[in-house]
Amino acid sequence: MKSEDTPFEGGPMDGRVLPVLVGMTGQPPKTYRIPVPGTDGRPPTVLVYRRVPRADGPRLGFARWKYVHAPEGAPRSGPRWPWSRPGAAPGGKPDDADG
Repeated sequence: MKSEDTPFEGGPMDGRVLPVLVGMTGQPPKTYRIPVPGTDGRPPTVLVYRRVPRADGPRLGFARWKYVHAPEGAPRSGPRWPWSRPGAAPGGKPDDADG
């Protein structure tokens, strides 16, 4: 499998560069999870990093990526249906029964 050296920003991994496996399209995954075992009886935690484009890409036309720490965790996965948005009010006007 092919890998790409990808820098990490923010959080405990700030400044490190790790080889990340890329997919068939040549892109690394959108989120990168790093499991951290718990010490001294603490529960294990998972560090979550989001993929963002790097501005210093040497090749024009090809996106280079970096990972930025996401302290809020991973974004919600699954389909995004318009009726399943949290806190969304129904749009439009109600029908006029009086005419």
